[in-house]
Amino acid sequence: MKKYKHLFFDLDKTLYDFDRSSELTLRDFFDTFQLENRGVNSFNKFIETYRRINLMLWAIYREGGIKKEVLNIKRFDMALQEFSIHDTILATNIAEYYVAQSPLKKTLFPGVIKTLNYLENRYQMHIITNGFEEVQWKKLRASDLRKYFDKVITSEEAGCKKPDKGIFTYSLTLANAKIDESLMIGDDLMVDIIGARAAGIDQVFVNYSNNSHDEEVTYEIQHIEELMKIL
Repeated sequence: MKKYKHLFFDLDKTLYDFDRSSELTLRDFFDTFQLENRGVNSFNKFIETYRRINLMLWAIYREGGIKKEVLNIKRFDMALQEFSIHDTILATNIAEYYVAQSPLKKTLFPGVIKTLNYLENRYQMHIITNGFEEVQWKKLRASDLRKYFDKVITSEEAGCKKPDKGIFTYSLTLANAKIDESLMIGDDLMVDIIGARAAGIDQVFVNYSNNSHDEEVTYEIQHIEELMKIL
């Protein structure tokens, strides 16, 4: 096994349970903004609709096709419209509430703190994330994760988003890390793993859902604690 010195982690859906955080926040504002009284008679249907639209818009965002300020409001505006609610002011208020409250949810995957405690004195650890910069910093602080990481690289800072090779090259330079001493750890096969591989960086695919695929990856695990067996 290579002697790694630098570990680069994705944040959302790798360490931080983004879906759980999002669901809790969506439920909060569903009640706060009384959406049931506006005709949204199923929370589950609303969250399903929102997630579908959000994934679509984030794919466009990664390609540079939409600005984050537009994405933030549009995802709620489009979701509300599918329930015949045409109210941009409401969508804007919900968007502001979501961005303020969602990163405060302390929803880490089981085993994350145990794993990071094990790794922190053995490696230099960093974050590479496509998430909104101000939101990701809030998550790191609220979840007490910030102390584990030397560099936190956001796509806004780097000027490009995963899987673009540029963000990985930028991260290596910022961390003063060599390619053959670095390892990328993430849950998204296309964005984290194939992106890192294209930059020449070894990878750990955190395949929580045990999804089948044909990609060549350096390592594959199904639980974050398995890193302690690899490293």
